[in-house]
Amino acid sequence: MKDTVFRKLHEEAGARIVPFAGFNMPVEYTGITDEHVAVRESIGVFDVSHMGEFWVSGPAAMNYLQYITSNDVSALWDGKVQYSCFPNEKGGIVDDLLVYRFGPEKFLLVVNAANIDKDWNWCVENAGRFGLVTGKDLINASDGIAQLAVQGPLALKAMQKLTDEPVENMEYYTFKEITFAGIKDVIFSTTGYTGAGGCEIYVRNSDGPALWKAVFEAGKEFNIKPAGLGARDTLRLEMGYCLYGNDINDQTSPIEAGLGWITKFTDYKDFIDKDLLLKQKKEGTARKLRGFVMIDRGIPRQHYEVVNAAGDVIGEVTSGTMSPMLKQGIGMAYLTRGFWNPGSEIFIRIRNKDLRAQVVNLPFYKKD
Repeated sequence: MKDTVFRKLHEEAGARIVPFAGFNMPVEYTGITDEHVAVRESIGVFDVSHMGEFWVSGPAAMNYLQYITSNDVSALWDGKVQYSCFPNEKGGIVDDLLVYRFGPEKFLLVVNAANIDKDWNWCVENAGRFGLVTGKDLINASDGIAQLAVQGPLALKAMQKLTDEPVENMEYYTFKEITFAGIKDVIFSTTGYTGAGGCEIYVRNSDGPALWKAVFEAGKEFNIKPAGLGARDTLRLEMGYCLYGNDINDQTSPIEAGLGWITKFTDYKDFIDKDLLLKQKKEGTARKLRGFVMIDRGIPRQHYEVVNAAGDVIGEVTSGTMSPMLKQGIGMAYLTRGFWNPGSEIFIRIRNKDLRAQVVNLPFYKKD
């Protein structure tokens, strides 16, 4: 298991460390609910240094990314970020990712920690046809980068103290290269996966500890707290955001996963699985990923069966939890045709009991 550069600081903050995606990572400090509420109402800080980062550069970079990702990379401008996925030639998803545009011939891909090796191999495998040279045009920088996600409604206000560049009112899904907390060449972005606002701060590993201390000092007046993987999961689920390995994987298509909005069918973009996914978009799919809330008291979990009133299996839960903000069981599940419309009554089989639930539109949590 690898350690991030923040391991000692996690332990000093009282974190419970668990193995995750090949890393020793903090799952919680003061408790998942406490950390979740801190992010929703103030500021929470996540160590996301385990994420993967690949640089793609050169004259063919744009065409290469147009081919291996589902979204339209040509819609990006310098300083803009895009959510996308890698189709896998079989109708499924290699991974979901972020694409950062630094210039017309320079991009950064940010991928999930558990999939770094798989994604890298996929990128390398498809690089040859575009003339990209591994180690020159395609560089895996994952082991050299530390990253903190500072999330919450007061995050940008606190972080503004640490830079002369205007960041407090940055547009969602944009980034800047700035000097931050006295650290040069920092990538400061506003993507987030909590729905609470905030930023991500990328630095060299050697600058990680100094970044941590500066961030917590700047947020002290707002009662800033470290947050772990547990709260990160409940926060993203309240927003209905997909988690690779739960809600999307090599067997799920972006169309049935509700990711048609990042799958762009344009004449000038030829990408992996384009024809297959276009057919799914036009003809529909046999199942769709949908959100649901529990009507009966119960907490849904991954792999629980979803049944209809007659007890027939109509789907499977992919993610589920007790929402810290709604105080209600929530989840996502792939449901068969006829049961996925909002308002539909379904039942979640929990310990051999079929408990009532209702299909709802996402997100689950909407701040007043």
